[in-house]
Amino acid sequence: MASQSHPHLNGDSNTHIPKKPKLSSLSSSFITEAEIQSEFSHHDSTIARINNGSFGCCPSSISSSQQHLQLQFLSQPDHFYFSHLKPGILRSRTLLQSLINAQHLDEISIVDNATTAAAIVLQNIAWSFAEGKFNQGDVAIMLHYAYGAVKKSIEAYLTRAGGHVIEVHLPFPVNSNEEIVFEFRKALEKGKENGRKVRLAVIDHITSMPSVVIPVKELVRICREEGVDQVFVDATHGIGCTDVDMQDIGADFYTSNLHKWFFCPPSIAFLYCRKSSQCLDLHHPVVTHEYGNGLAVESAWIGARDYSAQLVVPRVFEFVDRFEGGIEGIKKRNHENAVKMGQMLAKAWGTNLGCPPEMCASMIMVGLPACLGISNDSDTLKLRTHLREKFGVEVPIYYRAPKDGEVDMVTGYARISYQVYNKVDDYHKFRDAINELVGDGFTCTLLRG
Repeated sequence: MASQSHPHLNGDSNTHIPKKPKLSSLSSSFITEAEIQSEFSHHDSTIARINNGSFGCCPSSISSSQQHLQLQFLSQPDHFYFSHLKPGILRSRTLLQSLINAQHLDEISIVDNATTAAAIVLQNIAWSFAEGKFNQGDVAIMLHYAYGAVKKSIEAYLTRAGGHVIEVHLPFPVNSNEEIVFEFRKALEKGKENGRKVRLAVIDHITSMPSVVIPVKELVRICREEGVDQVFVDATHGIGCTDVDMQDIGADFYTSNLHKWFFCPPSIAFLYCRKSSQCLDLHHPVVTHEYGNGLAVESAWIGARDYSAQLVVPRVFEFVDRFEGGIEGIKKRNHENAVKMGQMLAKAWGTNLGCPPEMCASMIMVGLPACLGISNDSDTLKLRTHLREKFGVEVPIYYRAPKDGEVDMVTGYARISYQVYNKVDDYHKFRDAINELVGDGFTCTLLRG
């Protein structure tokens, strides 16, 4: 997997990728293109949906299995609760343990979203401040491009408890992992000034906007060398999009949504907590009678609600194994196609990619023509709406503010995704829409007012 066509998707050059079981069936039994399109025929056919990164996708067969589970619960809730719920969630956790190469089953908890996982970890950090284990002014490091909800969680839990937050300001466009490592080391040095302790590092595996694969393994190693207490990897886009191996990455906490790139229905995520004394005091923020029985058990019952997304995981494993190479094959092909489509668009518009191909996974940033006049975040939202409503293209757009002295620079970048249901025509539709806007002399000023 170390070839140019399939770079190391965790951002490191010496990644260990655990071997996954191979299909025992003949290649003739692999899912066909027609079957793939049938699985996603519920998608709006009038929209070029090149934004899998935001909400993911769920095949029709998985939705049907989920609905069957929901009806099972509704038909006899007591029997379902006492006989099926806990064994079903245990089965899902066991499969996930193998998928991410976790050493112990009790390191895996299933929650409803990566945002919930972040709250669990940060709640524990806040208690450490409140109970005097940490000193006021002790530091947490996070990337400047951390997801907005995680930033707010850090503000809600850590800052209010007395922690000091230092952001790692990463360049964009970015040209190499070395640029990221350099800025990360600078932030760590700042955090340790005046004898302060760095209690937590929050590191994205794949940043959301702009989207870049971060060299998490190397950053975790640096944290260990520099005495950072705990490392939390927010991999909202991890499973199904990049390589995920807990023993190789070595973080204390790692979370990934399963409804983004692993075909689960929304919403479901896992939280990995490396086995240690610290993990014994992790608790779900929704407290039920299971409090104190361990995070995995607490998370498996947070009151009467729909647990079907957690229970349908085994069917999702069966679905991905219908593809040649299973999830590894899906990741490889999605990455190659994302790069190919990104390069096609950049060439058509005379722009550039936001990072080298080896620093992206199944999403890539593509510069939009500077003549569109994107000059603030509001412009990106209005242009996105315009593309959706007039051209039937769904794609998020990032505003990159020009630096001092920069003239006629690309200030808008589209984040394109590639998932198994996408076709080349989706990206041609986007290309042609932008070309039409440019040809008509369109600028974002026309959308203001």
